[in-house]
Amino acid sequence: QSSQRHTPFERSPQPEAHIHHDGKRSIMTDTSAPTLYERLGGTYGIAGAVDVLVERLYTNASANTNPHVDAFHSQQGQAGFKYLVTAWSIEQTGGPKCYPGRDMTESHAHLNVSQFEFDIVAGEIAATLFHVGVPQQEHKEFMAIIESYRSMVVGSATEKEAELESASA
Repeated sequence: QSSQRHTPFERSPQPEAHIHHDGKRSIMTDTSAPTLYERLGGTYGIAGAVDVLVERLYTNASANTNPHVDAFHSQQGQAGFKYLVTAWSIEQTGGPKCYPGRDMTESHAHLNVSQFEFDIVAGEIAATLFHVGVPQQEHKEFMAIIESYRSMVVGSATEKEAELESASA
């Protein structure tokens, strides 16, 4: 019996590259590099990390100083929130398309998230990735995804409504 602890983030054997056709041209897909989704352990690895993350977010006193976030957390919708965050993370990391939620601008418009509050949540995400054993490269890549959404999440409801209106015009 091995004394090593297994994590869902261990690297799997590298698949081969293959060629497929999109109707107009041949495209060589480099499948020798697994997606971030695969390197994070697929659905089960991501779901496990999200399970830890959501518990941390719902009990983070700093994150809950925003009255809109606190009101959302007090609705006791952790199970649904875990599902949405898991599905969003699966898609964002190169997994199957399964996220049924709204885009980030629309889903955060009413929360009036400040830069500081975004940093609090990003800090919890980073700490959770460390806690569940995500390797450094995957940690860096996932945090870059999170950071790329800052402008969509941060801002007042008025600013978000203006963004949504200009996007639909």
